Amino acid sequence: MSQPVPPPSGNPFADQGVPFAPAPPPAPVRDNVALGLVTAVVVALVAGGIYGGIAGAIEREIGWAAIGVGFITGFAAGKVGGRNPLLPVVSVVCSLVAVYLGQLLAIAVIMADLTGASVTEVLFDNFSQVMDVWNESKDVMTFLFFGLAGFAAFSGAKKAAE
Repeated sequence: MSQPVPPPSGNPFADQGVPFAPAPPPAPVRDNVALGLVTAVVVALVAGGIYGGIAGAIEREIGWAAIGVGFITGFAAGKVGGRNPLLPVVSVVCSLVAVYLGQLLAIAVIMADLTGASVTEVLFDNFSQVMDVWNESKDVMTFLFFGLAGFAAFSGAKKAAE
């Protein structure tokens, strides 16, 4: 006498005598350091430009924006480049440069509003004056923003590479 065949269970693997679904294939390894470095530079420049434009338009810096510049720079580099230990360090450097350039851009935007000149004219023709204003206006908060951006970049790169 034959045994009755149970009805299909909805699990195609159980019907074939396999009690569990096969394990999914491993996630592809993201280990493209060169692309991660390029990503860090490009994202830092774009984020720094946005940071400088906003800070210049409202005529003040925002700590959260500096953190955002750092985090997005590190996160993008880690997501694209993988777990290479060089990427968090490069992300920190790129985010510090981005915040610095953003601060210079903010000063140029404010100076352009005051003088009626264009921002590019202020930046390229009067760069020494922009630097003088930055040197005179830097304070503890300026360097706190650098520190926050660097910390966020390092953390973002580590988090994205997980």
